[in-house]
Amino acid sequence: MRLSEGKILVTGGAGLIGSAVVWALNRIKLENIIICDRLSRDDRYKNLIPLHFCDYVDADDLFTYLGNFDGINLRTIFHLGACADTAETDGRFLMKNNFEFTKNLAQYAVERGIRFVYASSAATYGDGANGMDDAMISGLRPLNMYAYSKQLFDIYAYSRGMALYGLKYFNVFGPNEGHKGAMMSMVARAYGQILETGKVQLFKSYHPRYADGYQERDFLYVKDAADMTIFLGNVPDEIEGRKTAGIYNLGSGVASTWIDLVKPIFKILDKPYRVEFIEMPGNLREKYQYHTCANIQKLRSIGCDQSPMPLEEAVTDYVANYLVPGKCLGI
Repeated sequence: MRLSEGKILVTGGAGLIGSAVVWALNRIKLENIIICDRLSRDDRYKNLIPLHFCDYVDADDLFTYLGNFDGINLRTIFHLGACADTAETDGRFLMKNNFEFTKNLAQYAVERGIRFVYASSAATYGDGANGMDDAMISGLRPLNMYAYSKQLFDIYAYSRGMALYGLKYFNVFGPNEGHKGAMMSMVARAYGQILETGKVQLFKSYHPRYADGYQERDFLYVKDAADMTIFLGNVPDEIEGRKTAGIYNLGSGVASTWIDLVKPIFKILDKPYRVEFIEMPGNLREKYQYHTCANIQKLRSIGCDQSPMPLEEAVTDYVANYLVPGKCLGI
Protein backbone atom coordinates (compact mmCIF):
# COMPACT_ATOMS: atom_id res chain seq x y z
CA MET A 1 0.00 0.00 0.00
CA ARG A 2 1.42 3.35 -1.08
CA LEU A 3 0.19 5.14 2.05
CA SER A 4 2.22 2.85 4.31
CA GLU A 5 5.53 3.78 2.64
CA GLY A 6 6.16 6.84 4.80
CA LYS A 7 4.63 9.58 6.91
CA ILE A 8 1.26 11.12 6.02
CA LEU A 9 0.53 14.81 6.67
CA VAL A 10 -3.12 15.79 7.10
CA THR A 11 -3.73 19.53 7.28
CA GLY A 12 -7.08 20.53 8.74
CA GLY A 13 -6.83 17.26 10.62
CA ALA A 14 -9.15 18.39 13.40
CA GLY A 15 -11.85 19.50 10.95
CA LEU A 16 -14.83 17.65 9.52
CA ILE A 17 -13.20 15.97 6.52
CA GLY A 18 -9.67 15.93 7.94
CA SER A 19 -10.61 14.07 11.11
CA ALA A 20 -12.70 11.62 9.06
CA VAL A 21 -9.68 10.93 6.83
CA VAL A 22 -7.49 10.23 9.88
CA TRP A 23 -10.23 7.99 11.31
CA ALA A 24 -10.41 6.07 8.02
CA LEU A 25 -6.60 5.75 7.91
CA ASN A 26 -6.64 4.38 11.45
CA ARG A 27 -9.22 1.79 10.34
CA ILE A 28 -6.69 0.42 7.85
CA LYS A 29 -4.06 0.29 10.60
CA LEU A 30 -2.17 3.48 9.64
CA GLU A 31 -0.98 5.74 12.44
CA ASN A 32 2.10 7.25 10.73
CA ILE A 33 0.20 10.52 10.56
CA ILE A 34 1.17 14.13 11.31
CA ILE A 35 -1.84 16.32 11.99
CA CYS A 36 -1.69 20.03 11.22
CA ASP A 37 -4.40 22.48 12.25
CA ARG A 38 -5.13 25.70 14.13
CA LEU A 39 -6.78 24.83 17.43
CA SER A 40 -8.36 27.85 19.07
CA ARG A 41 -11.24 28.45 21.46
CA ASP A 42 -13.76 26.11 19.85
CA ASP A 43 -14.23 22.40 20.55
CA ARG A 44 -12.57 20.94 17.48
CA TYR A 45 -9.83 19.45 19.68
CA LYS A 46 -12.44 16.87 20.70
CA ASN A 47 -12.35 15.51 17.16
CA LEU A 48 -8.74 14.44 17.77
CA ILE A 49 -9.31 12.56 21.03
CA PRO A 50 -10.28 9.16 19.51
CA LEU A 51 -7.67 9.34 16.74
CA HIS A 52 -4.19 7.79 16.56
CA PHE A 53 -1.35 9.84 15.05
CA CYS A 54 2.36 10.36 15.66
CA ASP A 55 2.65 14.16 15.82
CA TYR A 56 0.76 17.46 15.77
CA VAL A 57 1.90 20.85 14.43
CA ASP A 58 0.18 24.23 14.37
CA ALA A 59 -0.48 25.51 10.85
CA ASP A 60 1.50 28.69 11.51
CA ASP A 61 4.56 26.57 12.31
CA LEU A 62 4.19 24.00 9.54
CA PHE A 63 6.91 25.19 7.15
CA THR A 64 9.40 25.62 9.99
CA TYR A 65 8.51 22.10 11.15
CA LEU A 66 9.00 20.68 7.66
CA GLY A 67 12.31 22.51 7.32
CA ASN A 68 13.58 21.18 10.63
CA PHE A 69 12.50 17.61 9.90
CA ASP A 70 13.17 17.30 6.18
CA GLY A 71 14.22 13.69 6.70
CA ILE A 72 10.94 12.47 8.21
CA ASN A 73 10.13 10.44 5.08
CA LEU A 74 6.95 12.33 4.31
CA ARG A 75 5.32 10.58 1.33
CA THR A 76 1.73 11.85 1.23
CA ILE A 77 0.02 15.15 1.99
CA PHE A 78 -3.73 15.47 2.37
CA HIS A 79 -4.13 19.25 2.36
CA LEU A 80 -7.65 19.70 3.72
CA GLY A 81 -7.10 22.77 5.88
CA ALA A 82 -8.57 26.09 4.74
CA CYS A 83 -11.06 28.77 5.63
CA ALA A 84 -14.24 27.17 4.28
CA ASP A 85 -16.64 29.93 5.29
CA THR A 86 -18.48 30.86 2.10
CA ALA A 87 -19.62 34.09 3.77
CA GLU A 88 -16.07 35.27 4.52
CA THR A 89 -15.46 38.60 2.76
CA ASP A 90 -11.86 39.30 3.81
CA GLY A 91 -10.19 38.69 0.46
CA ARG A 92 -6.68 39.27 1.77
CA PHE A 93 -7.15 36.63 4.47
CA LEU A 94 -8.60 34.10 2.03
CA MET A 95 -5.81 34.63 -0.48
CA LYS A 96 -3.13 34.11 2.17
CA ASN A 97 -4.83 31.20 3.91
CA ASN A 98 -6.36 29.33 0.98
CA PHE A 99 -4.23 30.28 -2.03
CA GLU A 100 -0.72 31.25 -0.85
CA PHE A 101 -0.49 28.55 1.83
CA THR A 102 -1.65 25.88 -0.61
CA LYS A 103 0.73 27.11 -3.32
CA ASN A 104 3.72 26.94 -0.97
CA LEU A 105 2.84 23.51 0.38
CA ALA A 106 2.23 22.14 -3.12
CA GLN A 107 5.63 23.43 -4.25
CA TYR A 108 7.26 21.74 -1.26
CA ALA A 109 5.57 18.46 -2.23
CA VAL A 110 6.38 18.64 -5.94
CA GLU A 111 10.07 19.33 -5.29
CA ARG A 112 10.29 16.19 -3.13
CA GLY A 113 8.07 13.81 -5.08
CA ILE A 114 5.41 13.76 -2.35
CA ARG A 115 1.83 12.82 -3.33
CA PHE A 116 -0.25 15.99 -2.89
CA VAL A 117 -4.02 15.61 -2.49
CA TYR A 118 -5.82 18.88 -1.80
CA ALA A 119 -9.32 20.17 -1.20
CA SER A 120 -10.77 22.28 -3.95
CA SER A 121 -14.52 22.86 -3.82
CA ALA A 122 -17.71 22.39 -5.83
CA ALA A 123 -18.35 26.06 -5.04
CA THR A 124 -15.92 26.84 -7.88
CA TYR A 125 -18.72 25.86 -10.30
CA GLY A 126 -20.73 28.94 -9.30
CA ASP A 127 -24.35 28.72 -10.41
CA GLY A 128 -23.55 25.69 -12.55
CA ALA A 129 -24.37 27.48 -15.80
CA ASN A 130 -21.06 26.28 -17.29
CA GLY A 131 -21.57 22.73 -16.05
CA MET A 132 -20.14 20.73 -13.16
CA ASP A 133 -17.61 18.70 -15.09
CA ASP A 134 -14.30 18.09 -13.31
CA ALA A 135 -12.53 18.32 -16.67
CA MET A 136 -13.20 22.07 -16.57
CA ILE A 137 -10.61 24.33 -14.96
CA SER A 138 -10.92 27.79 -16.46
CA GLY A 139 -14.15 29.40 -17.60
CA LEU A 140 -15.92 28.85 -14.29
CA ARG A 141 -17.50 31.78 -12.45
CA PRO A 142 -17.31 31.39 -8.65
CA LEU A 143 -19.97 33.31 -6.75
CA ASN A 144 -18.00 34.21 -3.62
CA MET A 145 -14.46 34.98 -2.50
CA TYR A 146 -14.00 31.59 -0.83
CA ALA A 147 -14.78 29.80 -4.09
CA TYR A 148 -12.51 32.13 -6.03
CA SER A 149 -9.57 31.40 -3.70
CA LYS A 150 -10.05 27.70 -4.47
CA GLN A 151 -10.50 28.24 -8.20
CA LEU A 152 -7.35 30.34 -8.38
CA PHE A 153 -5.19 27.51 -7.05
CA ASP A 154 -6.79 24.99 -9.43
CA ILE A 155 -5.81 27.28 -12.31
CA TYR A 156 -2.32 27.86 -10.87
CA ALA A 157 -1.59 24.13 -10.55
CA TYR A 158 -3.11 23.18 -13.90
CA SER A 159 -1.32 25.93 -15.84
CA ARG A 160 2.02 24.67 -14.49
CA GLY A 161 1.34 21.02 -15.20
CA MET A 162 1.66 20.09 -11.53
CA ALA A 163 0.80 16.42 -10.93
CA LEU A 164 -1.59 17.00 -8.05
CA TYR A 165 -4.94 15.54 -7.00
CA GLY A 166 -7.58 18.25 -6.51
CA LEU A 167 -10.86 17.24 -4.88
CA LYS A 168 -14.04 19.19 -5.55
CA TYR A 169 -16.09 18.23 -2.52
CA PHE A 170 -19.82 18.70 -2.84
CA ASN A 171 -22.11 19.07 0.22
CA VAL A 172 -20.30 17.02 2.87
CA PHE A 173 -22.02 16.36 6.20
CA GLY A 174 -21.44 14.10 9.17
CA PRO A 175 -19.78 13.67 12.58
CA ASN A 176 -17.20 16.18 13.83
CA GLU A 177 -18.74 19.35 12.41
CA GLY A 178 -19.97 20.83 15.70
CA HIS A 179 -17.20 23.46 15.69
CA LYS A 180 -18.34 24.91 12.34
CA GLY A 181 -21.10 27.08 13.81
CA ALA A 182 -23.18 28.68 11.05
CA MET A 183 -21.32 26.55 8.47
CA MET A 184 -22.60 23.27 9.96
CA SER A 185 -24.59 21.09 7.59
CA MET A 186 -28.37 21.35 7.44
CA VAL A 187 -28.58 17.92 9.08
CA ALA A 188 -26.90 19.17 12.26
CA ARG A 189 -28.85 22.44 12.26
CA ALA A 190 -32.17 20.75 11.52
CA TYR A 191 -31.60 18.28 14.35
CA GLY A 192 -31.16 21.18 16.78
CA GLN A 193 -34.16 23.06 15.39
CA ILE A 194 -36.45 20.04 15.70
CA LEU A 195 -35.44 19.42 19.30
CA GLU A 196 -35.93 23.08 20.18
CA THR A 197 -39.00 24.08 18.15
CA GLY A 198 -40.42 20.90 16.62
CA LYS A 199 -39.89 22.19 13.09
CA VAL A 200 -37.21 22.95 10.50
CA GLN A 201 -36.71 26.26 8.73
CA LEU A 202 -35.75 26.11 5.04
CA PHE A 203 -35.25 28.92 2.56
CA LYS A 204 -38.02 29.74 0.11
CA SER A 205 -37.23 29.28 -3.57
CA TYR A 206 -36.95 32.28 -5.87
CA HIS A 207 -36.53 30.21 -9.01
CA PRO A 208 -39.60 29.27 -11.08
CA ARG A 209 -38.30 25.75 -11.73
CA TYR A 210 -37.92 24.83 -8.06
CA ALA A 211 -40.66 24.72 -5.43
CA ASP A 212 -39.86 25.68 -1.84
CA GLY A 213 -37.64 23.01 -0.32
CA TYR A 214 -37.03 21.32 -3.65
CA GLN A 215 -33.79 23.09 -4.46
CA GLU A 216 -31.29 20.30 -5.20
CA ARG A 217 -27.91 19.40 -3.78
CA ASP A 218 -25.48 16.53 -4.09
CA PHE A 219 -25.07 15.50 -0.45
CA LEU A 220 -22.08 13.32 0.51
CA TYR A 221 -21.63 11.60 3.86
CA VAL A 222 -18.24 12.39 5.37
CA LYS A 223 -17.35 8.71 5.75
CA ASP A 224 -17.73 8.29 1.98
CA ALA A 225 -15.79 11.51 1.37
CA ALA A 226 -12.94 10.12 3.50
CA ASP A 227 -12.86 6.81 1.60
CA MET A 228 -12.74 8.61 -1.75
CA THR A 229 -10.00 10.92 -0.50
CA ILE A 230 -7.86 8.03 0.70
CA PHE A 231 -8.39 6.21 -2.59
CA LEU A 232 -6.82 9.18 -4.40
CA GLY A 233 -3.95 9.21 -1.93
CA ASN A 234 -3.25 5.57 -2.75
CA VAL A 235 -4.06 5.24 -6.46
CA PRO A 236 -1.08 4.47 -8.79
CA ASP A 237 0.46 7.39 -10.67
CA GLU A 238 -0.60 5.74 -13.92
CA ILE A 239 -3.31 3.26 -14.91
CA GLU A 240 -3.02 1.61 -18.31
CA GLY A 241 -0.63 4.33 -19.45
CA ARG A 242 -2.90 7.18 -18.33
CA LYS A 243 -1.75 9.50 -15.56
CA THR A 244 -4.19 9.69 -12.66
CA ALA A 245 -3.30 13.15 -11.33
CA GLY A 246 -5.96 15.78 -11.91
CA ILE A 247 -9.11 17.32 -10.48
CA TYR A 248 -11.95 15.07 -9.35
CA ASN A 249 -15.53 15.65 -8.26
CA LEU A 250 -16.30 14.02 -4.93
CA GLY A 251 -20.03 13.61 -4.47
CA SER A 252 -22.73 10.97 -4.47
CA GLY A 253 -23.64 11.58 -8.10
CA VAL A 254 -27.27 12.07 -7.04
CA ALA A 255 -29.19 15.35 -6.71
CA SER A 256 -31.48 15.32 -3.67
CA THR A 257 -33.74 18.00 -2.26
CA TRP A 258 -33.64 19.72 1.10
CA ILE A 259 -36.91 17.92 1.85
CA ASP A 260 -35.19 14.59 1.18
CA LEU A 261 -32.47 15.62 3.62
CA VAL A 262 -34.61 16.66 6.59
CA LYS A 263 -37.48 14.17 6.43
CA PRO A 264 -35.47 11.26 7.91
CA ILE A 265 -34.56 13.39 10.94
CA PHE A 266 -38.22 13.73 11.96
CA LYS A 267 -38.60 9.97 11.54
CA ILE A 268 -35.56 9.18 13.69
CA LEU A 269 -36.74 11.53 16.44
CA ASP A 270 -40.34 10.28 16.14
CA LYS A 271 -41.61 13.81 15.55
CA PRO A 272 -44.34 14.99 13.16
CA TYR A 273 -43.00 16.45 9.91
CA ARG A 274 -43.10 20.27 10.07
CA VAL A 275 -41.22 22.65 7.79
CA GLU A 276 -41.40 26.45 7.76
CA PHE A 277 -40.20 28.26 4.65
CA ILE A 278 -38.44 31.53 5.38
CA GLU A 279 -37.12 34.41 3.28
CA MET A 280 -33.57 34.08 2.03
CA PRO A 281 -31.27 36.97 3.00
CA GLY A 282 -30.86 39.35 0.10
CA ASN A 283 -27.09 38.96 -0.02
CA LEU A 284 -27.51 35.22 -0.74
CA ARG A 285 -30.21 35.36 -3.42
CA GLU A 286 -27.86 36.27 -6.25
CA LYS A 287 -25.28 33.69 -5.15
CA TYR A 288 -27.57 30.74 -4.45
CA GLN A 289 -27.09 27.40 -6.21
CA TYR A 290 -30.42 25.76 -7.06
CA HIS A 291 -28.98 22.53 -8.43
CA THR A 292 -25.71 20.71 -7.82
CA CYS A 293 -24.85 17.18 -8.87
CA ALA A 294 -21.36 15.74 -9.14
CA ASN A 295 -20.31 13.97 -12.30
CA ILE A 296 -18.16 11.26 -10.72
CA GLN A 297 -17.42 9.32 -13.89
CA LYS A 298 -13.79 10.46 -13.89
CA LEU A 299 -13.33 9.06 -10.37
CA ARG A 300 -14.98 5.79 -11.41
CA SER A 301 -12.74 5.57 -14.49
CA ILE A 302 -9.63 5.11 -12.34
CA GLY A 303 -11.15 2.31 -10.29
CA CYS A 304 -12.83 4.07 -7.35
CA ASP A 305 -15.75 1.72 -6.80
CA GLN A 306 -16.92 3.01 -3.42
CA SER A 307 -20.72 3.30 -3.53
CA PRO A 308 -21.78 6.30 -1.41
CA MET A 309 -24.27 5.52 1.33
CA PRO A 310 -27.86 6.37 0.28
CA LEU A 311 -28.93 9.72 1.72
CA GLU A 312 -31.59 8.45 4.14
CA GLU A 313 -29.21 5.80 5.47
CA ALA A 314 -26.42 8.34 5.90
CA VAL A 315 -28.65 10.85 7.70
CA THR A 316 -29.95 8.07 9.95
CA ASP A 317 -26.41 6.95 10.85
CA TYR A 318 -25.32 10.51 11.61
CA VAL A 319 -28.31 11.49 13.72
CA ALA A 320 -28.93 8.20 15.54
CA ASN A 321 -25.29 7.32 16.23
CA TYR A 322 -23.63 10.73 16.70
CA LEU A 323 -26.03 13.61 17.30
CA VAL A 324 -28.36 11.92 19.80
CA PRO A 325 -27.03 12.78 23.29
CA GLY A 326 -24.95 10.11 24.98
CA LYS A 327 -23.65 8.58 21.79
CA CYS A 328 -19.98 8.17 20.89
CA LEU A 329 -17.34 10.90 20.87
CA GLY A 330 -15.87 11.48 17.44
CA ILE A 331 -16.43 9.15 14.51
